Amino acid sequence: MFEPPVQRLIDELSRLPGVGQKSAQRLAFHLLNVEEADARRLADSITEMRSTVRLCNRCFNATADAECTICVDTRRDTSSICVVERAQDIPVIERTQLFKGRYHVLGGAMSPIAGIGPEQLRMSELEARVGAEGVTEVIAATNPTVEGDTTAMYIAQLLKPLGVKVTKLASGLPVGGDLDYADEVTLGRALAGRQEL
Repeated sequence: MFEPPVQRLIDELSRLPGVGQKSAQRLAFHLLNVEEADARRLADSITEMRSTVRLCNRCFNATADAECTICVDTRRDTSSICVVERAQDIPVIERTQLFKGRYHVLGGAMSPIAGIGPEQLRMSELEARVGAEGVTEVIAATNPTVEGDTTAMYIAQLLKPLGVKVTKLASGLPVGGDLDYADEVTLGRALAGRQEL
């Protein structure tokens, strides 16, 4: 339908989450019509991100260094870890300004139907951190979905024998929703009213 280079860009853009075929077409033609410098800046930023950003050695957050800025911040409370499914969940919680501990990114949620069990997530790394870092509380800040709840329950079963208090976010978040769609007030209330599992 379109020239091959345009169609290839549309196909690649439509593979992005939340971008359908029509949105991909609009974006492709927008990029075709912007100044050359603007299109190059976008391409360069994608290339730079892919070549410089990696996972934090400790918490698996996105970082350009060996450890992320949160892990190296000596002002953070080392006795608590907030466990999230994805690195993009961390800024959402940080915007509440209520959590002062550290994070652990699992890399997803347990889903037996999709073949994702604890072995495919960073559960063993979490367990090792709790033992090595003197953690007293772990907050399971997983999404309020069946998969997220299953993951939170597994975390509780894994860590409670170690004498760690395991809590989850309180109600207030919509069931079936993602953390990155929650506003700061709702997420702040959920974080403040977390409950032990």
